[in-house]
Amino acid sequence: MQHHTHACDDDVVVFNIGMTIARPHRIDLWWPVFVAMPRMIAELERNRAAVERGEAEDLGFLGATTLMGRRGPWVVQYWRSTEQLYRYASSADHAHLPAWKAFNAAGRKHPGAVGIWHETFAVPASGVETLYGNGAQIGLGAATGTVEVSRRGARARTRLGSRVA
Repeated sequence: MQHHTHACDDDVVVFNIGMTIARPHRIDLWWPVFVAMPRMIAELERNRAAVERGEAEDLGFLGATTLMGRRGPWVVQYWRSTEQLYRYASSADHAHLPAWKAFNAAGRKHPGAVGIWHETFAVPASGVETLYGNGAQIGLGAATGTVEVSRRGARARTRLGSRVA
């Protein structure tokens, strides 16, 4: 079996964001929220590609994985820093701020119909441990690439470093 781990040696920000649908029959209320995130992810991916070509400033987005749960979609994003994440979120030049304003306006008119949530984790490089076996590549490994697991150690405890209890 082949074992790999994430290639990134730096600190990382893990940003979870999702929505909950309380009134599924009100597609007019949740659909705009549902389609806003794919537009933002596409914008961030275009930026990443432009940065690789040397044509744009790096927004700090490393990649994302979209999941679907019982209550709604959930996106796990990886960023270089909280500063870059917050800069993107508050920039009038990007897709997030208009979507955020639209959600807030709709939320005031129809409270409780659609919920949004997010969680931000600033993780030091020594606090990250990953394993991808037999070609599995998702999450941080998909966002930053993978390397042979021997680069960090064969055991999870070794890869995680001194932060293991």
